[in-house]
Amino acid sequence: MKKIYLSPFIILATTLVNAQTAQDAGNTSNPLFNVLMIIVIVLCIVLLLAVFSLRKVTNALNNEKKNSNHPDAELTTWEKLLSLKPLANEKDIELDHDYDGIKELNNPIPVWFNVLFYGTVVFAFCYLIIYHVMDAAPLQGQEYKNEMAAAKIQKDEYIKKAGNQIDENNVTVITDATKLADAKKTFVEKCAVCHRPDAGGLVGPNLTDEFWIHGGTVKDIFKTIKYGVPAKGMVTWENTLKPNEIQGLASYVLSLQGSNPPSPKEPQGEKMAGGSTAPSDSTQKDTTVKK
Repeated sequence: MKKIYLSPFIILATTLVNAQTAQDAGNTSNPLFNVLMIIVIVLCIVLLLAVFSLRKVTNALNNEKKNSNHPDAELTTWEKLLSLKPLANEKDIELDHDYDGIKELNNPIPVWFNVLFYGTVVFAFCYLIIYHVMDAAPLQGQEYKNEMAAAKIQKDEYIKKAGNQIDENNVTVITDATKLADAKKTFVEKCAVCHRPDAGGLVGPNLTDEFWIHGGTVKDIFKTIKYGVPAKGMVTWENTLKPNEIQGLASYVLSLQGSNPPSPKEPQGEKMAGGSTAPSDSTQKDTTVKK
């Protein structure tokens, strides 16, 4: 009987643990979640009250049977809980029909089973009303779409954070047209004053030829933009631009190779085999920084 008393508490504790897990995972935004939690708690309370009531009734019957020497007084706790009759009284609960000498006993359904059964009926009714009548909670298809939208937001946030972890050691070339277009706007705004809008070179060197002062790989260019070349008047951009923006600028500069702008500045630095299209992990001699 003690185990029966503990059952509602175990169910409630398990539900609360699952609720905490869902809350930690960020899945409690659905209003149905709180409704279902209330229903589960109510069912646990009802079950607990039913067990206590059953216990009182059982004790009363036991006392009555003991005082009257009733044959049921010898029933075990399990038999009492299931409302079973002793073998001596089976004749009283036999049904009229039989099959091949086998007769069926008319044992009543246990109270706790009825409580659980009707509890599931109430739960199903509430589920039907909330999901299919009131549309207060999304169905599986809509819930999937909501989860995908939430995952996309998380992905975008991760990408933003990952962009801040880019440096001259792990930078790679960007080929996305949209990102290169954004990098072009940044170049025109911040770099054109020294390199011209077409990167043909003005105060700074020509960025469209094969000659490089500080290396022409994406890592070299990233490093030059990040730390600048103060001795030649190029400022440090690491405190102004984000790492992913510097990556975009370096990739945009590489995309300008061979564009042949009009009246370009004379070549400066050393010619690199294959121009700036050399692999980003080139092991060519690393001097200071790029143009």
